[in-house]
Parts: sequence; C-alpha cells; structure tokens
Amino acid sequence: MRSPASRVPRSDDEPPSLESRTEGSPVRTKRIALALAASALAPALLAAAPASAADAAPTSPAVAAAAATDEPGTPVDEMSEEELRAAIAAVLADPDSGRGVEREANEALGGTVEDMREFLRTGYRLAQYEDDQVALFTLLAKPYAGKRVKQEIYALLDAPTPEKLRTWLDSGYRLAQAEDDRVAVVRMLADPDISDALRAAAEKVIDGTPEELRYFLETGQYEVDK
Repeated sequence: MRSPASRVPRSDDEPPSLESRTEGSPVRTKRIALALAASALAPALLAAAPASAADAAPTSPAVAAAAATDEPGTPVDEMSEEELRAAIAAVLADPDSGRGVEREANEALGGTVEDMREFLRTGYRLAQYEDDQVALFTLLAKPYAGKRVKQEIYALLDAPTPEKLRTWLDSGYRLAQAEDDRVAVVRMLADPDISDALRAAAEKVIDGTPEELRYFLETGQYEVDK
C-alpha cells in the first residue's frame, strides 16, 4: 500500500464513467486489454528500471498480469469493436486514471471504431501526459515538497516528454521524496531540545524505507511519548 505522500495524485477525484458493451470471450478480451495497458506503459517501466530490486517501484497490476499471459495480444488495427471497447474499459477501470484519460477514453467510446483505435494508438499516451503534468503541479503544492522533489520537477518541466514524466511519477518521485524526508529527520535529530524517546524513534527510522520515513514524519513522530 502506498503511503499518502508516495501516491501520485490524480488530476481529479471523480469516479470514471463508462458504458460497457463488450461481447465475446471474457478471457480473450481481458488478455487483450491487459496487453494493451502493458504496451502503453512499457517505455516508462523500462526506462525506470532501478539498479537494484530493493529500489523497484511497484509494478502496474495490468503490466504484471499481461507479462504472465502467454498471448501478447492483438494489434490495435486487427481488433474487433468489442475488443477495442474492452481495452478502453480496462483503461477507465484503472483507479489512477485522471481527468484527461477519462475524458478522451469516454469520447473514443462514443465515437467510431477508428476513434477507438486512434485513442489506443496515441490518444491514451497524450491524455496520460496531460494528467501527469497536472500531477507534477499538485506535488509542487504539497506542504512537504522538499528541495529534491522541487528540483527534479522543475528539471522535468524544463524539457518534458510523456515518457520522462511517467517514469519519474512511477519511481523517481518516491526516491526524491525519501531524500527530502531523510533530511527532515536529520534536522530533527540536530535539535538539542527533542526528547529521548523522539530521538530514539528518529534514529531508528532514518535508514528506513521511503514509506517508513514518510509515515514517521506524517504520523509516527506524534505517536512518540514526548
């Protein structure tokens, strides 16, 4: 489970709307949808591959499921209308899909077969890019956004690409936030007036995971008997 800080914000909190009209084999359409989701996210995931397994960000469920199937899926140009609708339904069902993705996906579902193909070819990527830009500005506005997080976001905004933004939101943000959080704990330890209990708790967490650091700063430090 992602901590409150490490979770990338959506561009809105409204639930996705969808008119689902799928037919045919449920297994086949599910595999197609998962494979499409995997192919859409593959460039970012490959670019974000960490040096060690310990630093790896959680893999998208859609990507993990698609990797486990034997069938690579059907190319967009060869998909039937039912298969196209199932693939777009999988995108809309993702709880992290933002306003841009939901808007374009629903517009494609209300259009022609070619509109749906175009969404899966390029529209999804561009709509995700729009949502990812919103996510960056949302993170900048967070009260706990520190020096490292801000530096990396400004660098991304200077030369943005869809792949760079997605890669950073998938894995880079978590590590940048952890660096800022570790600095915050060091400053806490430098305070000569903190209690012995709080000092012990801070010393224990300073080498912890990004999630442990964020929890300590948001909640754990206030649970210590001061």
